[in-house]
Amino acid sequence: MAPRFEAWSEVAGLDLVRYGTTADADEIRDTAVAQPLLVSAGLATATALLGSVSGPEAPLPVSGSFADAVAGHSVGEYTAAALAGVLTPNDALALVAERGRGMAEAASRTETGMTAVMGGKREDVLAAIEAAGLTPANDNGSGQIVAAGTTEQLAAFAENPPERARLRPLPVAGAFHTEHMAPAMERVRTAAAHMETNDPSVRLLSNADGAVVEQGSDYLERLVTQISSPVRWQACSETLADLGVTAMIELAPAGTLTGLAKRALRGVELHAVKTPDDLERAAAIVKEHAGTAAPARSDQEG
Repeated sequence: MAPRFEAWSEVAGLDLVRYGTTADADEIRDTAVAQPLLVSAGLATATALLGSVSGPEAPLPVSGSFADAVAGHSVGEYTAAALAGVLTPNDALALVAERGRGMAEAASRTETGMTAVMGGKREDVLAAIEAAGLTPANDNGSGQIVAAGTTEQLAAFAENPPERARLRPLPVAGAFHTEHMAPAMERVRTAAAHMETNDPSVRLLSNADGAVVEQGSDYLERLVTQISSPVRWQACSETLADLGVTAMIELAPAGTLTGLAKRALRGVELHAVKTPDDLERAAAIVKEHAGTAAPARSDQEG
């Protein structure tokens, strides 16, 4: 795996090996570092898992015999794009590195942030977010919506929160997936214009609306526009439920999406791959569950 990280480091223009092993928390909190680091971790996990299921020489992208569908949350969509073969791993990392740099620069222009809103009635939460001039940047479902905007807007929102809701400011650099990220979107669009795409090798879900996207060029455009548009993870969860998935594996760094799925995908076996020790069970889940989902309906297709 070390040679892969060395190659990916060159593509991303970052020492991913150092950032992933010896760097301190402040260093990897930098958006320009965190985003390619997250994608490389996911790709490394998928590579190890695919090898344990299909043999050490098994290449990306994955096939329907390995997974019925793939989806990523926010930056995780770049991992998903590589897993589904829409982009090569190198192109996915090159593009997400540009995304990270662009979003870090955009965040430095205005003091912005994000606050998780947990609990409360959904309609009340959304109304309060709109009244405060904020954006529901992450609609995660399971009683969690993330509001994003300027620090002044977030402060006013905190003084008058939705009834029965708890607020938790997030340690992020800015208001991601809002209009404040428009400069980053245009920067990534320029980089994406030179990249070739393939149609997905497996069902590939989009954060924009939870749809199953059939064309690689469409998914790449969605990656670009998603930078300044809300993540609708709840819609992705609903699509997974409609497909009849029976198990979900979350790639490293894992835990957040598995936690959301405990409420959104009841009865589905959930497994978070946090360490190499988790790979054995993940491989067993693939062998037990891959190929069990229902065919996609026409109203799910993008």
